[in-house]
Order: sequence, then C-alpha cells, then structure tokens
Amino acid sequence: MPRDYLGDLYLGADCVPVPEIPLSESQGLSPHQIVPMLIGSTVEAIERELVLQTLARCHGNRTHAARVLGLSVRTMRNKIRQYATDGVDIPAPS
Repeated sequence: MPRDYLGDLYLGADCVPVPEIPLSESQGLSPHQIVPMLIGSTVEAIERELVLQTLARCHGNRTHAARVLGLSVRTMRNKIRQYATDGVDIPAPS
C-alpha cells in the first residue's frame, strides 16, 4: 500500500502517513480505555485538538487536513480563524 494512504482515505503527498495500527493496539489502549480519559473535556476542546494535530500531520496544508477530517475547506478555514482569534497557535504551511 502506498505511504500516502490511511485505510481507504487518500492523504495526499503533504500529509505524514499514520502507522497502520488498529486503535486497540495503539499504545496498548483500547477504545474503552481512551474514552474515559476524554471525559471531562468538552467536545469543542477535543475537536480543536484533533483539528490542530491533523493540521500538524499534514504540514499545515488546510485542504488536505480538511479532507482527512471530512470537513469542507470553508469549515476548516472558519475553525482555524476562530482558534487564531482565541490565541491558539496554528501550524503554518511548510
């Protein structure tokens, strides 16, 4: 399988591929162990972290990060604009 695929999702040349490790084997944690760690965090905070880490993995390429997350480019742009307004550091395109 080419390095720029994540399952059936094409990441594009600007995205760093994610190791193909099932979630249950990832860091030895099962989904039942991961979800309790998220309890107490807002959906907004979890979403923000997911967007920012995806952007970082895609080297700041907003189009590719939006595609990976299943968002429109416009939605991604609006989220980034809001995060920047909130004072969050946004990964810059490289």
